[in-house]
Amino acid sequence: MTAHLALARPTPHDLWEMDRAHVLHPWTNFGPFEREGSLVITRGEGCYLWDADGRRYLDAVGGLWCTNIGLGRKEMAQAIAEQAERLAFTNTFVDVTNDPSARLAAKLAELAPGDLNRVMFTTGGSTAVDTAVRAVAYYQTCMGRPGKTDIVARDYSYHGSTYLAQSVGKRPGDRVPEFRYKEDGIHHLSVPNPYRRPEGMTEAEFCDWLVAEFEALIDRVGADRIGGFIAEPIQASGGVIVPPDGYLKRMWDICRRHDILFIADEVVTSFGRLGHWFASWEVFGVQPDMICTAKGLTSGYVPLGALIVSDRMWDAMAADGSRWFTAGFTYSGHPVSCAAGLKNIEIMEREGLMAQADKVGRYFEARMAALADLPLIGDVRGRRLMLCVESVADKATKAVLPEAANESKRISNAAEAMGLLVRPMGHLNVMSPPLVISETQIDFVAETLERAIRQVTDELVREGFRLG
Repeated sequence: MTAHLALARPTPHDLWEMDRAHVLHPWTNFGPFEREGSLVITRGEGCYLWDADGRRYLDAVGGLWCTNIGLGRKEMAQAIAEQAERLAFTNTFVDVTNDPSARLAAKLAELAPGDLNRVMFTTGGSTAVDTAVRAVAYYQTCMGRPGKTDIVARDYSYHGSTYLAQSVGKRPGDRVPEFRYKEDGIHHLSVPNPYRRPEGMTEAEFCDWLVAEFEALIDRVGADRIGGFIAEPIQASGGVIVPPDGYLKRMWDICRRHDILFIADEVVTSFGRLGHWFASWEVFGVQPDMICTAKGLTSGYVPLGALIVSDRMWDAMAADGSRWFTAGFTYSGHPVSCAAGLKNIEIMEREGLMAQADKVGRYFEARMAALADLPLIGDVRGRRLMLCVESVADKATKAVLPEAANESKRISNAAEAMGLLVRPMGHLNVMSPPLVISETQIDFVAETLERAIRQVTDELVREGFRLG
């Protein structure tokens, strides 16, 4: 049957069945997938997607935090096609390069804060993080500290899905018993979530407690063993967690005192998500030693990631000219991907999308904040164009609903039926729309999501779940 379908023009159901019969999706949940299959998307334009049956959805998820300039841009398609015709591929190993790779590296050095002037291109965010973690050991060894290679991350962090990146991250649900993870040399601190801080603490006291926890870890493990600290400025997939005021800067100060490299995982927060090219310095006052980026770098048109490294690190690693940096990928500096990155940045600069994201993001924050009044919603949080709503059974105690309620997925399903895509994650519904979203479209998101939440709230009450 499948071979026949591959030759004929498939119907929407054919596509659904081909996918269900043959595709192993990232984060497949086998039971629901076997029963329900996938939503088949066939077209995108701006903030909208169309499925195989022709139904239109406003994509408030932004693909996966990534369709920053919006879909269907003809000039992006043209830039990709022209580069593929001129030079589809050349490797960038050792001493070969190509013109889009060289130009994009120079542009990233211009946009990145401080002395972050050296770029290692990767295939995406996971491989950028993987390379950054390996670079910690490389740099510290070059500095005469071969034992200073441990990495510190946080609970509820997500840093990618390679073996090493997923071992560094620690988001609930990602660690399943069927897989194995690296444990030695990786430490996790508490999640800096002000909404879930210990009862009785002010936010300032919570920040003090988090900073003291890091200092205590260094005392316990030894500064001579800890080589790097990795942090998303805002923890994205871990719950859109905005840390307490001053937290990241104080953690950075500790890193500088102990010669611990600060890795900013800006795979989500860079390229306009918070209204800036990069959020570390502009939003949080932190000058990292390395920045990992991807997603908005090409707005999802083609895969590309990058690790941006400081001159200080480069100088130490390159001091002995006999060394080799034995990391990289076949598609590092891929000319077509880098051409897409250059065109993406050109569009962002020409259309003023950093200022647009800041302006419309403030409106988004204001419209979504009103959802906190709904009985099911305990918290609305995030910044600019990365926000989420957290559902609770009781606003006063912040207790969550039992797993059987499945309320975030039900909210997502209800919104989808109304033409809106939001992302269910645990007890959250997450939104990260394209930077080109309009205030009118934001109104639709807020109104539709409110309707979906009210509908699911009524269903839960009828089914006997206790709320409030």
